[in-house]
Amino acid sequence: MTMFFDPFREFSRVAGAVLGTLPGTTGMPVDLYLEGDQYVLKADLPGVRPDSIDVSVDGQVLTVRAERMEDVKEDVTWIANERPDLSLLRQFTVSDGIDGEHVSASYDDGVLTVVLPLAERARAHKIQVGSGQPAQRSVEGTTEQQPAAEQQQKAEPAPVHQQA
Repeated sequence: MTMFFDPFREFSRVAGAVLGTLPGTTGMPVDLYLEGDQYVLKADLPGVRPDSIDVSVDGQVLTVRAERMEDVKEDVTWIANERPDLSLLRQFTVSDGIDGEHVSASYDDGVLTVVLPLAERARAHKIQVGSGQPAQRSVEGTTEQQPAAEQQQKAEPAPVHQQA
């Protein structure tokens, strides 16, 4: 059996082991997009057990943690050992318009999907414009009509005084 030794590949492997990175990888590649009234995050986590994945939202920070731990085989002769144990962490700042109580996550075929629904207050709302009706204001949960003179006073801009 002929074996080929590439010193640059070996150097890259050793440097990756020391620095905790592998050449050509970003750790946890993700896609993030807005779909209707929710954000969707998809993260590639091949070989990770679902019970080792932790997804949390704390304030405005979404955190995704995952680990891949391989069984140590001592009674074998390794030909290639390029799949190291991984401990991955990604954090994303999300707006306060996310409904943190209804975030959901699923893991299928090595892909983690996190759905972040928008809070009702962050969604676009249509405001109906009326005419001919007095304006209303809310005071401590009750609605009362403003007198017409008060409405007109609020609508008119304050006069600008010029000095000579």
